[in-house]
Amino acid sequence: MDKRVENIADMNQDFAQWYTDVVRKAELADYAETGGCIIYKPYGYAIWELIQKKLDKKLKETGHENVYMPLLIPEHLLQMEADHIEGFAPEVAWVTHGGSEKLQERFCVRPTSETLFCSHYSKSIESYRDLPKLYNQWCSVMRWEKTTRPFLRGREFLWQEGHTAHATAEESLAEALSILDVYCELSANVLAMPCIKGQKTEREKFAGALSTYTFENLMHDGKALQSGTTHDFGDKFARAFDIQYLDKDNKRQYVHQSSWGISTRLIGAVIMVHGDNNGLVLPPAVAPIQVVIIPVASHKLGVTEKAEELHGRISKMSRCKIDNTDKKPGWKFAEYEMKGVPIRLEIGPKDIEANQCVLARRDTGEKITVSLDNLEESIFETLIAIHGNMYNKAKNRLLASTHTAQDLPTLKTILDTTPGFVKAMWCGDDACEVEVKEKATATSRCIPFEQEKVADTCFVCGKPADKMVVWGRAY
Repeated sequence: MDKRVENIADMNQDFAQWYTDVVRKAELADYAETGGCIIYKPYGYAIWELIQKKLDKKLKETGHENVYMPLLIPEHLLQMEADHIEGFAPEVAWVTHGGSEKLQERFCVRPTSETLFCSHYSKSIESYRDLPKLYNQWCSVMRWEKTTRPFLRGREFLWQEGHTAHATAEESLAEALSILDVYCELSANVLAMPCIKGQKTEREKFAGALSTYTFENLMHDGKALQSGTTHDFGDKFARAFDIQYLDKDNKRQYVHQSSWGISTRLIGAVIMVHGDNNGLVLPPAVAPIQVVIIPVASHKLGVTEKAEELHGRISKMSRCKIDNTDKKPGWKFAEYEMKGVPIRLEIGPKDIEANQCVLARRDTGEKITVSLDNLEESIFETLIAIHGNMYNKAKNRLLASTHTAQDLPTLKTILDTTPGFVKAMWCGDDACEVEVKEKATATSRCIPFEQEKVADTCFVCGKPADKMVVWGRAY
């Protein structure tokens, strides 16, 4: 049998190579001539479109509107919030010439768009009646990363960035927290990925934010992935950009803001959470092809016609494809396994005689025989079952890979031998956080909203501690 999976590295022996192999063999992306950037191939881009569609619908249901800001940001605008520019300075790409003429002022290619939105809000918000502003942008951004990997970290990537303005501090905080819930629902209900959500430490928060919130997913190799963040700015940016409004008492007040975003990094998360040694395993909600029909012995009378008839039926309730090419069935099986298609239907002469077909599940490899009379119902139920099984499998791995440490040497040993998340108490001292990074090459992932008291003292310095922090090594 001609199986392309023979060329994939074993994920348990070389996870990094396995990841690269899957990205290319499943035809998700390819490397571009522009260093550090990728070409999103149709199959990979289709996954992003499905994620985008799900999230965009939810954002619009909650009152958010899509806008689009310029690609280039004048240098003076970026300089207006000191902490913000300091945080992004190492990653900024600059435009210095327009044609053959040197520009009087440099422009940066947006690494994020806070300053553009702030400039706009300073001119468009005048009264409390103009609030809240609930804006979202779908675009690409550029950050001059030194080390890149497809989907996970690139110089240019696709994302959405929400930027909102509110009358009060309570409203901007509520926005940041509610969007975090939206992200976590997307992770669980669309991508079948459980997550841990909480607040970032001061050291790990977004440049310029009062507070940053995150949802963290655990990859198959035990490393963490910061899959999305939300930020409460309070009135910090508003003061820098003089964004004020007249309140109901005709007094001038500064607005309070939030920002938040997820990116094509989620595609990398899906690959690394669910994939196996045969390639991708896609959650049904974001699978560009949910069902593929493979005619077996298609040269025999009636097989192709029956397959096309089934395709017409199934296409009404799912994203369905029929493969009528002259490739051998075994090659087709391997190809669609590699692409992570949730359901494969096999139909041949004997199946037609018996009014049935073979249904194969990508997540478990299980094959069952189903009647053609209630095929749509069987597919619908199976797609639901696949999502549930994928989520539970990932959840069980997350639970099994979450440990507790009472001291720093134990945390390091755990991460060296059984990678995953480690819960440990922290006193809140930045010096202790730095020591964890230096001695265990680990970082704080978040201060979970669901707190546990796993000890009385800080696992680094031994001082009293009342914060339980999740630590790990991350992409």
